[in-house]
Amino acid sequence: MAKTSAAPKSGARYRNGHEIECWLTDMDGVLVHENQAIPGAAELIQRWVDTSKRFLVLTNNSIFTPRDLAARLSSSGLEVPEENIWTSALATAQFLKDQVEGSDSGNRAYTIGEAGLTTALHEAGFILTDQNPDFVVLGETRTYSFEAITTAVRLILGGARFIATNPDATGPSKEGPLPATGAIAAMISKATGREPYIVGKPNPMMFRSAMNRIDAHSETTAMIGDRMDTDIVAGMEAGLHTVLVLSGITQREEIGAFPFRPNQVLTSVAELKDQI
Repeated sequence: MAKTSAAPKSGARYRNGHEIECWLTDMDGVLVHENQAIPGAAELIQRWVDTSKRFLVLTNNSIFTPRDLAARLSSSGLEVPEENIWTSALATAQFLKDQVEGSDSGNRAYTIGEAGLTTALHEAGFILTDQNPDFVVLGETRTYSFEAITTAVRLILGGARFIATNPDATGPSKEGPLPATGAIAAMISKATGREPYIVGKPNPMMFRSAMNRIDAHSETTAMIGDRMDTDIVAGMEAGLHTVLVLSGITQREEIGAFPFRPNQVLTSVAELKDQI
């Protein structure tokens, strides 16, 4: 594994003699913090555009559609086209589509989630129903219903396969943390004895589906994140060059608690612009 270091000088090569051609980046803590753009984020995105770099903004948030998220980023001063946003909902829909491809059945899903998830599944050709679904798909919502959770439990016990968009136990709000997908998944697992297959970070599948979307190769792709336990470990397992920024969750003194290291540690994305 490459030694943790600051950003290479302009024109330097990153992995195995290859320059980085494609960039994947987390959103919260990397580009924005509490709906405010992190200094340098807008300039980095513009640099990617100016140099024709392929890039995607990745998020475990399954509530919003890419169009919604593009609008939210725009209000923070970051102009990211919706086609450059990849959510755990989109990754989940792609995973399920691949699972049932070539079959005449298997495209029925019971979902707990919001527009980001339901829209992605509809566009992938799924029928959303509580009648004999093949899958129970759990995403994030701010209005978890005990009735919906009970229905999910019964359907899973009846044979539906249990899928979750992401493992995050809590989500942010102005009032403080809220129970999120991982917490509700734990409740359903306890009631059913079934563990979900989780598609979002830190599952490297989230990264591989994103890379397929932009025709990226692991040897020339980098992942920027602010969390060692999701962004960096998943990027490492997917074979990517990993960049930890200290503008979000993980702080420098916490890196040593993990048995793996990122390839680079930077204060923020502002340090990356001149390296591209």
